[in-house]
Amino acid sequence: MTNTPTRTNDSANPAWRDETRVLHGDAHLSDDAAIVAPIYYTATFRASDARDFAERANTPRHPGLYTRYGNPTHQRVEAILAELEGTESALLTASGMGAISTTVLALVSAGDHVIAQQRHYMSTAKLFDEVLPKFGVNVSFVEQSDLAAIEAAIRPNTRLMMFETPANPTLVLTDLEAVAALGANRGILTIADNTFASPLNQKPHELGIDIVVHSATKYLGGHHDLMAGAVCCSEALAERIWRMHVTLGAVLSPMDAWLLLRGLRTLPVRIERINATALAFARWLEAQPQVEQVFYPGLESHPQHALAKKQMTGYGAVIAFAVRGGFDATQRFVASLELATHGVSLGGVESLAVHTAAMWSGTMNEEQMKAAGIAPNFVRLSIGLEHLEDLKADFSQAFTRA
Repeated sequence: MTNTPTRTNDSANPAWRDETRVLHGDAHLSDDAAIVAPIYYTATFRASDARDFAERANTPRHPGLYTRYGNPTHQRVEAILAELEGTESALLTASGMGAISTTVLALVSAGDHVIAQQRHYMSTAKLFDEVLPKFGVNVSFVEQSDLAAIEAAIRPNTRLMMFETPANPTLVLTDLEAVAALGANRGILTIADNTFASPLNQKPHELGIDIVVHSATKYLGGHHDLMAGAVCCSEALAERIWRMHVTLGAVLSPMDAWLLLRGLRTLPVRIERINATALAFARWLEAQPQVEQVFYPGLESHPQHALAKKQMTGYGAVIAFAVRGGFDATQRFVASLELATHGVSLGGVESLAVHTAAMWSGTMNEEQMKAAGIAPNFVRLSIGLEHLEDLKADFSQAFTRA
């Protein structure tokens, strides 16, 4: 097996649906009779002779040389992720930010210009706002829902545009097809962070986006027990990004890769249940007198609901809403929840809730939070696999204590 460095999804059946892909998309990489994929928990691999060693050492992303360069367990996960996103290839990293940072740093140089959205995940925002300028890369921040503003921000030296949709934590959307067209017409690479949607609900590459990144810690792993990132793109771009990845060393352990593989096997059934529960719960929240406003792409009240229907097949776990009574009432409400755990992250089997302004206060000042659309009474909720009626009961009792 370690003599087969193939990374493309050519060996899978193109007629398969996602439910089948997650179970059999890596079957062509198996060389034994095990039903469950083995964990290749080794840092280095044995070569049979000098010629074999030279071949492994000089083959990009070979899974049988050294785990920083590649690993058979990684290879199986990457095959499935490429299948799900419809790309030629995929690359695993140690975290979502490892995927984003490695990708961006591999594709820009001093003097280049990058376009990013105003509302990014806070660590992504720091990469663009604080890190890239240190290396002579200029960044323009634009309103992601304003296509005219994005087009106006393009310069002759623009090399990259990056968006996340739905955005964290406000659930604002980007028109992926329109942004992809802007980039393609000008030779500008486009990146979409697809973490909040998952490849089951949204496929940016099918809409023309060049590179799709994920925090695989979220839906793809699905159990709040691993940290991982993923980059899905063409084989040529994957090799370019991999060369930076080898240098930076944000390598996923084989054990976490195996946990991610196990999580992917159940992704479709988890997403189906989460989508249904989240939409029903968002509608219930809209009817609660203690709630000022609910933000969820699946709701008809969402200002970009038409766009959500156009580019998404489901709307995901994350619901944002504003609690009446301001910052203090919101703190009391979140602290009173019993089923929904007060914790960061999303997309796992347990529901998680955070008082967004309180969480972001450590990294953003009041002015920055206002610019990002984070109100003092904002709550971000990630729906898990609990029963809908039990979640309603939990939130009802918490509202009475707010």
